[in-house]
Amino acid sequence: MKILRNNKLEKIYLKTMELSLLASGDGTEIIHHKLYKGARLAIIPDENWTALEFITILSGKLTYNSLGGDIVLEAGDSVNSCPITEHVIFIAETEVNLLYVTSQPQFHYYSNSVKDMLDLALQVEQKDGYTADHCERIKELSMKVAKVMGLSPDKLFILNLAAFLHDIGKIKVPNEILNKPTGLTDVEYEIMKKHTTWGNEILSGTNFVELIKAGEIVEQHHERFDGRGYPNQLKGEEIKIEAAIISVVDAFDAMTSDRVYRKGLEIKVAYEELENNKGTMFNPEVVDAFLLMMTETDSRKEVIT
Repeated sequence: MKILRNNKLEKIYLKTMELSLLASGDGTEIIHHKLYKGARLAIIPDENWTALEFITILSGKLTYNSLGGDIVLEAGDSVNSCPITEHVIFIAETEVNLLYVTSQPQFHYYSNSVKDMLDLALQVEQKDGYTADHCERIKELSMKVAKVMGLSPDKLFILNLAAFLHDIGKIKVPNEILNKPTGLTDVEYEIMKKHTTWGNEILSGTNFVELIKAGEIVEQHHERFDGRGYPNQLKGEEIKIEAAIISVVDAFDAMTSDRVYRKGLEIKVAYEELENNKGTMFNPEVVDAFLLMMTETDSRKEVIT
C-alpha cells in the first residue's frame, strides 16, 4: 500500500489546466484535473485503446459536447465509457475540478509530446514579436468559428491543436527575417513561406496521430481560396476547412495587432478587408461565419455594458 502525505506523484501545468497524477499502478491511473474557465478537455477514440475511462465532477460546471448534443455536468455527475467510441470535448463553463480514471496509462502523453509542442509554440510567439496571448487568441477564435459552422467533435479537437500550433514552424526561420522591420526580399520571403511545411514536419515527427493530423492543417493555413497561396497552391475545397478557419482568424488577428513596424487596423476596417477578400484569399463560408460570430459577440458586449 502506498501512502502519500500532502504529496502528489506528479503535477504538470498547461495553459488552461493543471493535471495531478494521484495514483498509478498496473496500468491504471487516477488523475486530478483542475480546468480553468474556458478550458477544453478532449477524449478521443483509438483503434488500439481498450481502456475503461471514467470522469466524475468534483466542483464547477462542465459542458459535455458530443455528437448527440451538449449536456451540462455539475458536481456529482459522472460519465464513463469502455472503450471510448467517439470524439468527446468537455468545456469548462466555470473553474472545474474533476477526477479522471483510466485503466490504461496516458498521463505522460500530456506531459511529454503535447506539452513540448505547446511550449515550443509559446517560444515562437516571443521570437515573432507577438504578445503571449497570440496563440491562445487564434485557438479561441478558431474554435468559436468552428462551432458556428457546426464542425464535429473530432474536427474540433484537431483544430484546437492546429490553431494553437499554427506558426510552430517559424522556430526555424532566422530572427533577422522574422523580425525584419521593413519588407522582405524575394529570397527572404521564400524562406519565410517554408514555415508552414516546417510546422508540418515538426508535428509529424512526434509520431502522435493527433499531432500528425494537426500538422496537415498547419501546412495549409496560408493556402488561398483562389489557389494563389502556399506551399502547394491548393484552392477551394482542396483546403481543409480547419485550415481555412485558421487563415481567416490569423489574418484578422494580424491586421488588428500592433507590430514594431505598424499600428493595427481598427476592427471595422479589418472586417471590411475580410469581406473584400472573400472568395479570393478566404473561404466565403468561413468569412461569413467569422463575421457573424464577431458581430454577435460585439452585440452581447454592448448589452452588458
